[in-house]
Formats: sequence, structure tokens, C-alpha cells
Amino acid sequence: MMVVALFATLNMNAQGEAGGMFVKPMAGLTYSTITKSDAKMKLGFAAGAEFGYNFTENITFTGGLLYTMEGAKRDYRSGDLKTTLGYLNIPILFNYYVIPGLALKTGIQPGILLSQKTKIEVDNYETENTGTDGLNKVDIAVPFGVSYEFSDFIIDARYNLGLLKIAKDSNSDYEDPSDGKNSFFMLTVGYKINF
Repeated sequence: MMVVALFATLNMNAQGEAGGMFVKPMAGLTYSTITKSDAKMKLGFAAGAEFGYNFTENITFTGGLLYTMEGAKRDYRSGDLKTTLGYLNIPILFNYYVIPGLALKTGIQPGILLSQKTKIEVDNYETENTGTDGLNKVDIAVPFGVSYEFSDFIIDARYNLGLLKIAKDSNSDYEDPSDGKNSFFMLTVGYKINF
């Protein structure tokens, strides 16, 4: 019984009142790939902040700035090829609270490509290719996610489906898989500051 009471108390502040605003610094991990048949998932990180407005007790709109590491890895001859893409993403999300503290979310996420690094490791040979020439500087994704709030902390899990090709044209440098689209999961922890 005490556990139920504690759980209810933690959730009392999980949603703001209608008209309230908040900022949420957040950080976590990405698990990404590029939509090409032989591309594999790779780990990265994400960090930034989102700003929110509680339209009603059940509906919140958020907009943010997030730096995310995306990309993929793949087998290359007798070694590995790893592509790392750094984006400044701007998620604009509709959040619907199905129960206190638990929100489903979706929206649109424009992104700006900041950096690219392709690293090849074959036997004892290692080389890197950097720069964003030949790559689209803008990406668009559709996020789908769920979050849970407790005592102003927010655990957020999202899948981001890229809509645009990474490369302007098919990129054959190092057999780079950048002619596909971004696809990544993101898990973050944030802290909600109401104002």
C-alpha cells in the first residue's frame, strides 16, 4: 500500500497544468543504422534540450535542439567500415498523455548535418575520410516515441525514421553506405524544469 501511495505522489507533478511551460535538458544514447541491406547498427550519443508548452493536461507540444551521433558500420573486405554522422536535430513533437506520466509522441524532425567521418580498419591498415562534400546538409525524420515522467525526471525512448537520402548522389568512396537514409533509436534521460 505504501508503494502505491509513493508511486501516486511521484506522478502528481509528472504533467504540468494547462498553459504551463518547461525546459528539459536531456542526454543519452543512439543506436543507429543506414537503410542499406548490409549496414549494421552502431552506438552513439545524444544531448540537448527541449522546450514544452502544456496545451491541456493531456496534450503537450515540445520543440528542441539535440546533437545526435548517427551512422552505421559494415563489413569491409577483411575488416570494418564505420560511418559517423553528427546532426543538429530540431524535434517538433505532439505529446499525448494516455495516463498520468506516460506520454506517446510523434511529429517531425528537421536536421542539419554538422560532420561526417568514415573510418576503415583492415588488418593492420587504418584510414579516415572526413568532410561533408557530396552529402545532403539537411535531413528530415519522423520520430515515434514514448516517455515516462517521475518526480521531474523523464525517460524518453524514440525511433526516428529518416525520409531523405544522406548523399546527394550515390557515394562510392570506400563503398560508403551513405546513399541510404538514417534510421535510429534514441534513449535519453532528462530533467523537467517548469516555469
